[in-house]
Amino acid sequence: MEIRNYKPADEKGWVRCRVLSFLDTAYYDDVHREKETFENPSIELVAIEDEQVVGLIDIEYDTKDEKVCSEEGTGGMIWHLAVHPDFQGRGIGTALMERAVEEAIKLELEFLEAWTRDAGHSADWFEKNAYRKVDEYYHLYLSDEDMAHSVQPGDDNLQPLYMFAQYTGDDIEQFDSIERKYKCMCYIRNL
Repeated sequence: MEIRNYKPADEKGWVRCRVLSFLDTAYYDDVHREKETFENPSIELVAIEDEQVVGLIDIEYDTKDEKVCSEEGTGGMIWHLAVHPDFQGRGIGTALMERAVEEAIKLELEFLEAWTRDAGHSADWFEKNAYRKVDEYYHLYLSDEDMAHSVQPGDDNLQPLYMFAQYTGDDIEQFDSIERKYKCMCYIRNL
């Protein structure tokens, strides 16, 4: 396996790797048809095996003029970290992370920040890799049935079929009947 900088020719493999790695996670519907580009500078790495993208990590980082991260100081936001499901459990994610940490240290970043959901193994993975939880809120996916009981649109011509929402309040229990409810947690790794 080789870890190297992302190249535009990797885009199709990058998209496939990301989509497949997210299928069995709480992010299964976060599908993109092309690779995201960033306004700020970024660290973009891929893991290649047999000429296939088997892992990826993208970190957009703060500049003195533009803040990406929520914490004070100069940091990097991990937007994507994924390993193709056929290659998981081989240390590819850890290898990508450690290479990204090396690059971040060269750039004099002070920390890396990542947001993830409580479903699956990603929160445990971040904790095992020297990250600490510093914040949290909830993502809610409301079906048309959920909204019929809790959301009243102001326009009778507007009939929402589903809604994605962020909840930062203290009364999450009011949404106990919603099937897709995820705690989103922010993890920080000091460099």
